[in-house]
Amino acid sequence: MEMEFDVKVTAGVLYDYLLYHTYTGLSGMIGTLVGAVLIMTFLSTNYFIYLIAGVVLIAYLPGALFLRAMRQVQNTPAFKKPLHYKMTEEGISVSQGDTEEKQSWDSCVKAVSTSRSIILYTSKTAASIFPKRDLGDKKEALIQMISTHMPPKKVKIRF
Repeated sequence: MEMEFDVKVTAGVLYDYLLYHTYTGLSGMIGTLVGAVLIMTFLSTNYFIYLIAGVVLIAYLPGALFLRAMRQVQNTPAFKKPLHYKMTEEGISVSQGDTEEKQSWDSCVKAVSTSRSIILYTSKTAASIFPKRDLGDKKEALIQMISTHMPPKKVKIRF
């Protein structure tokens, strides 16, 4: 089985990935937890400094991630044009113009989904992002291909 498709990484798509990556990691969870504790502390003490600190902690991270996604899309030449993906039995290749990179299925770390994308991690911090809007009717085939070539414990894709 083999499939090919093009994806365009926009600021919205990258923001969705950054939110997922951050809030499923330890720092995102701790930041949210500390913010919530500060707000609860305000409710019991009525010291506004706790409310302000809690709101800043909870609101800062999504805002900072949004700005980062905007800057990254504007400043990264690879995001200016669509990326062409080819999925084969051997692995994944991504190309743009004359540049092509290949990755074997064995080197893929995990596959997850968000409401907007399917994300295939190729390392702990690097990933291929497949926006569902760009996949169209190939979404099911992509999920099947990933599920076939990766161990079930590494695939956490919701339909």
